[in-house]
Amino acid sequence: QNIRSVATAPWLLLPGVAVIIAVLALNFLGDGLRDAADPYGR
Repeated sequence: QNIRSVATAPWLLLPGVAVIIAVLALNFLGDGLRDAADPYGR
């Protein structure tokens, strides 16, 4: 059922993909800010 709906309406995946990209971007941004603030921490 779910695979059929994705095959007929692939734009339904866009919100999930957008959330994943936003979470990864914020994760990398946080890592970069932590490294910039404390370069000898690790």
